[in-house]
Amino acid sequence: MRDMMGLMKQAQQMQAKMAEMQAELDNTVVEGLAGGGMVKIMATAKGVMKSITIDPSLMVPDEREILEDLIIAASADARTKAERIMEQRMAEVTKGLPIPPGMKLF
Repeated sequence: MRDMMGLMKQAQQMQAKMAEMQAELDNTVVEGLAGGGMVKIMATAKGVMKSITIDPSLMVPDEREILEDLIIAASADARTKAERIMEQRMAEVTKGLPIPPGMKLF
């Protein structure tokens, strides 16, 4: 019975840490870059895009596809960085808990 109480306490602590982590991720901003920094996207670690900055030299009508590709690349870069941050935070929250390898909680 004591093991069950200990497990329940751990679950409650993890739930509190998860809520704290979610709030932190809402406020953590990552920067995605492409084209040597000519396209920059700022997004939260949860993937909400906050801003996009495009170097004026890329505003060439005949080269629209290049700009579109750079925006996609910058977005992917931001998403990769956000996922890395989420994985790090999750590892901190679940440290010491018997969670099977590869199980995703987010």
